[in-house]
Amino acid sequence: MKSTIRKWISILIPVFIGLGIVFYQYQQFTKEQLTEIEGYFKNAQYFYVFLAVFVGFLGNTIRAYRWKYMLDHLGYHSTFKNNFMAVNVGYLLNLTLPKSGEISRAVIVKKYNKIPFDKGFGTIVAERIIDMLFLLLFMVLTIAIQYDIVKAFILDKIPLHFIVLLLFVGIICFVGFILLYKYSKLKIVVLFKEKIAGLKEGLMSIIHMKKKGLYFFHTLLIWFSYIVTYLIATKALPETTNLSMGASITAFVVGSIAISFTNSGFGAFPFLTSKVLLFYAIAEPVGAAFGWIIWTSQMLLVLLLGLLSFLLLPILNRK
Repeated sequence: MKSTIRKWISILIPVFIGLGIVFYQYQQFTKEQLTEIEGYFKNAQYFYVFLAVFVGFLGNTIRAYRWKYMLDHLGYHSTFKNNFMAVNVGYLLNLTLPKSGEISRAVIVKKYNKIPFDKGFGTIVAERIIDMLFLLLFMVLTIAIQYDIVKAFILDKIPLHFIVLLLFVGIICFVGFILLYKYSKLKIVVLFKEKIAGLKEGLMSIIHMKKKGLYFFHTLLIWFSYIVTYLIATKALPETTNLSMGASITAFVVGSIAISFTNSGFGAFPFLTSKVLLFYAIAEPVGAAFGWIIWTSQMLLVLLLGLLSFLLLPILNRK
């Protein structure tokens, strides 16, 4: 009963936060601006939206193909079709319970390809670590090439004293976690250590695998597909079609952060996109419409591929 309640709380809190952001943002618009946003949706160049969705689809296929390098290194074989469908189902489930998609991917290859859960999940954790490092790399790149804009955006939206407090709390929590992990004899901590031990082989596979070069090449392709998706989407509206590369990368990074730290970026992605584009002389109604067009189209792709994969997995694995 308690676990069910916790699960529903985990699902509903991000949804209500997203709804709160949407409500707050649209309360700031006048009726004329809301009509203007509606017009952007009606008059958008949807050829570019569909093209961006297609590139997003290619990114999913590359991610599924990249996964096999770590699994092969561990001595396990998973077919591309199962990898691809597992990735899609994972994205779909991440729209509900945070990070449940990573668990579902490991469960799927365990069920259909007999890959031990700990090993499969370890490769997924390693994959997420690599992706987080790439996101941090893009954040550093953005700060380097757009320092004034990033500084103005952060200080405009978040008070300096709050940033300092957040860093302080983060350091305290990190140190507390390390001490607890190292010295605590609590049953839950011991159990956690055992689970971590089971993941080590999967995590280390990325370091010792023979085809590291190909793995990182496919990682570059994945992130290249993300950026190209965003750049193509900017062509959907006349007001965003001439965004500079620096502006596009900055907006892309802010949007990626919104998606990484929420279920799906619901509410947060369009809101932050509209706010950061203000610094590039893009009116907020335009930025909001642009953010919703990108977010909605990509979420429809996640829903379509996820549901299809969920239905096809047992059918294509009848044997």
